[in-house]
Parts: sequence; structure tokens; C-alpha cells
Amino acid sequence: MKGRLFAVVGPSGAGKDTLIDAARAARPDLVIARRAITRPASAGGEDFEGVSVFEFTARKVNGGFALDWKAHGLSYGIPAETLAKRDEGFDVLFNGSRAALDAAACRFPEMTVIRVTAPSTVLMERLLARGRETREEIAERISRASYDIPAGLKVIDVVNDGPLAVATARFLAALQPASA
Repeated sequence: MKGRLFAVVGPSGAGKDTLIDAARAARPDLVIARRAITRPASAGGEDFEGVSVFEFTARKVNGGFALDWKAHGLSYGIPAETLAKRDEGFDVLFNGSRAALDAAACRFPEMTVIRVTAPSTVLMERLLARGRETREEIAERISRASYDIPAGLKVIDVVNDGPLAVATARFLAALQPASA
């Protein structure tokens, strides 16, 4: 039986990586895609593979990505070999982007989108704590936080606005098979 595919999306600061890490710890049976990103691996944040623009382009041309997109001046790719684990019956989860949802919906219409959200005040606090952007840049980012999901995709909303244990429970519930 083929495994399921989950795209985790949401604004910066919503806690996508934190919830993905919590799911990894609670559900070792999940396959978590490690994104390739055209930024140095030393940049920190999520667990990703830092690649050069040249390497990214070569992998893309050679079919190395099941899905790729550009956002914030960087290129992101989901390795094809990771998504192929679904054929072995594994559920696969990847940190996605609204910039990739239309292409993902066309390629994987059976995909479930887990949309992680938090109130704008919570997003502001979390992004300020990272120290990567100015308050003005963060305000601009938050103003773009709302978006539509392509029609036809199953969407599960997970609100991450309080204790991590509560958000983790919500996230894990979203990964459960639909009851018959």
C-alpha cells in the first residue's frame, strides 16, 4: 500500500520546523524530507542540505527533485528519492511553501496540506527572538502570512499558539489516518 504525502506550510514563525521535529521524535515511522536549499548549511534553522546554485540547477535538470520552488531569493528542492519512499508504504512529510502548492497540487493531487498558523502577535514575538530581520521586515512578512490553498487539496489547520505539547498533539492528530 502506498504511503501518504503531507506538505507542512505556514508563515515564518508559526513553528513548522518545531512541530516537524516533534513528529520525528514521536513517529519514527515517518519519513521527513530534508530540503536542499541554496544557502550555506551554516545558516542554521531547520535541518537542510545547503547546496550551491550550480549544484541545485544540476540536480533539478537531472530529475533530482520531486518538487522545487523559489522563495526569499533562494531555491528549495524536495529530493525525489525521499518522496519515492511512499512507494514502499511510508508516510512522507515535507516542509513546503505556498510558492510550491500549485505545482505540488498538480503533481500530487492526493497530498494533504497541514497549515500551521499562529496569531500575528505570536509570529512577531517569535521572529523578533530569531534576530534575523528588523521589525519592519517582520511586519511585511506577517502581512503576507494569509494565502489560499489550491482547490481540491485536503487541508488540516493546526494552530500553534500556546504550549508546545498542545500544538504537538494537534500536529500528530493531523497525521493520523482518516477514520472510516
